[in-house]
Amino acid sequence: MTELIPAPRSVVAGSGEVRLTAHSRLYAGDGTEGVGHWLRTVLRQATGLPLCEGREPDDTDGDGIGLRLDPALGPEEYRLVSDRRGVLVEGGGAAGVLWGAQTLRQLLGPDAYRRAPVDRDRVWTVPHVAIEDAPRFRWRGLMLDVARHFMPKEGVLRYLDLMAAHKLNVLHFHLTDDQGWRIEIERYPRLTEVGAWRARTKKGHRASPLWDDRPHGGYYTRDDIREIVAYAAERHIDVVPEIDVPGHSQAAIAAYPELGNTDVVDTSSLAVWDTWGISPNVLAPTDGTLRFYEGVLEEVLELFPADTGPFSSYVHLGGDECPRDQWRASATARQRVADLGLKDEDALQSWFIGHFADWLAARGRRPIGWDEILEGGLAPGAAVSSWRGYAGGIAAARAGHDVVMCPEQQVYLDHRQDGGPDEPVPIGYVRTLEDVYRFEPVPPELTPEEAGRVLGTQANVWTEVMEDQGRVDYQVFPRLAAFSEVAWSSLPAPAERDVTGFERRMTAHYRRLDALGVAYRPPTGPLPWQKRPGVLGRPIDGAPPNR
Repeated sequence: MTELIPAPRSVVAGSGEVRLTAHSRLYAGDGTEGVGHWLRTVLRQATGLPLCEGREPDDTDGDGIGLRLDPALGPEEYRLVSDRRGVLVEGGGAAGVLWGAQTLRQLLGPDAYRRAPVDRDRVWTVPHVAIEDAPRFRWRGLMLDVARHFMPKEGVLRYLDLMAAHKLNVLHFHLTDDQGWRIEIERYPRLTEVGAWRARTKKGHRASPLWDDRPHGGYYTRDDIREIVAYAAERHIDVVPEIDVPGHSQAAIAAYPELGNTDVVDTSSLAVWDTWGISPNVLAPTDGTLRFYEGVLEEVLELFPADTGPFSSYVHLGGDECPRDQWRASATARQRVADLGLKDEDALQSWFIGHFADWLAARGRRPIGWDEILEGGLAPGAAVSSWRGYAGGIAAARAGHDVVMCPEQQVYLDHRQDGGPDEPVPIGYVRTLEDVYRFEPVPPELTPEEAGRVLGTQANVWTEVMEDQGRVDYQVFPRLAAFSEVAWSSLPAPAERDVTGFERRMTAHYRRLDALGVAYRPPTGPLPWQKRPGVLGRPIDGAPPNR
């Protein structure tokens, strides 16, 4: 009971237990049928019990599971009661029932996470307990970069399951960048025919002399995207697609050279970028480029419908790290600045983002972008992902914009987990499990009204040095477990948090991760096959700035 992650709001222990048997039934009331299907599926796999369809939970033999809605609870709030009548999970909405079902799965023990029974004679029990719980933040996200290293569809579905197990509800899907375009767009087939593949890949930091000379790439078909979105929705996770403009666009320019600044660079000679950092090749601010990306976004809106969850109307426009050098050298771009009456090329960046923010808003969608989009002003209704520390989020909240807090120095999970020499391809500051657990998404200088603009928080996973699923697992876990508690639970101030108690609960949680097949970083350090000796990273010494 005390080993639950994330920690519930209230836990009252009883003195008995509910035993699940071959006669136990699972009842799903109106509005909870999808959760019932999910729970019956995972528990049948793990336990071997049939868990046939049951009757009303108040009319059980004391060994069943009931799911139902209670309109007195909030949409994601739940109540779990296990007593002599059986197990009852109630939620204000289906999402709340799902989070309660996830807690029930934890109460059953680590083997409840396996896909087949390991002991047919095992007696499955749920301790008598009363749990009341609700999330602190509405937006509890994970950003997954599949552009730098492609993650096959099965891996994305797996991460959606891992997110749901930790009560996270937003997948920020980083689909395009200089190193790859990962989403099929029917009207522009070269985006995936050309833009989804690169000839080779830098191994390690961009200063490394090492290369992987194998071609790398992949993309999601339109049906793959539909499947991912539907799979996420069944787990009450919203998928927010990111189409990065006007920087981080070399893969698109390699596929369609007319998108680039052709009066400055021979864009026809550009290839999908094979190294890391910030490419100087950015989109040209022409009407042709605008129409092209409007066509892209029309298909994106079709594939990511706005009615699947509270944040499904959002579309991320990127907007970060856009060098202006080519624009300054481009007669076409300078003329655009003059025609629009803009001050300079910096204002052109704001105009570019503003065009697509308005385009999305006109279609009932919510634009969101990295905090650079604040420069030069931001359209009403647009939200900000604050990544360069807290400052962008503070400015956005004070300007009346909604904010997702994801400061690089605190919750970029590509940053190294330890200062030792065995960390594979060490990047950035040391961010230990404890450091992530002490992360506080809401800056203290915000007023209560401004703090209300903080939709929530998000951990970001950039995959430049994560070449496969095992590397992603190593960087993400166990720190995502700590992050999930920060996002879900109402914790004390960072200095007062019970790190020892959390680490004790993690002892049980590691066994759940083992059952799920997660290649997490062990508390004692990387296993031999998790190391990457000789591959250059970019470690930064000292404590990260907390601003």
